[in-house]
Amino acid sequence: MPTYPVAPMAVALPSPYAGFWLRVVAYLIDGIILAVIYGLLFLIGIAFVGVGSIETIAREMHNGDAEPPVAFFMMIIFVGFLCIIASWIYHAYLESSPNQGTLGKMALGLIVTDLQGRRISFGHATGRFFAKIITSLIPLGIGYMMAGFTEKKQALHDMIAATLVLRKN
Repeated sequence: MPTYPVAPMAVALPSPYAGFWLRVVAYLIDGIILAVIYGLLFLIGIAFVGVGSIETIAREMHNGDAEPPVAFFMMIIFVGFLCIIASWIYHAYLESSPNQGTLGKMALGLIVTDLQGRRISFGHATGRFFAKIITSLIPLGIGYMMAGFTEKKQALHDMIAATLVLRKN
């Protein structure tokens, strides 16, 4: 019986690009971290307005006289603004740092780069952060889900900002 040469087996190397599910887990880790930061900012806001005024608001709402003071609304708006700033600084600073990723990305061994694999600047990371606004405007999260289907695993904001999310070697 003749013997035939065995064809070499193709070795499937892992993709250098971070797929959708890895990015979802990193997003969840970052979400937990940012929720703690937002909570602290809210507690600081309550401290400025005063716990007594929060009690007064709750009591008046219970009695049907729900007219919160202007200071409370101003605190909510100001804390909301601080939360946006905190999120921007968290993402842009960490993604442009030597670690090239947020704490969630670092935990999973992911880095953010430009299209040539180089570290991005703070300005570039800022553009990527605000491009996520456009990504989030697309219904059903399709802008984010694109990371699972595109060749380089890019979400819409990555395409807009010309960035990649890679697995660290």
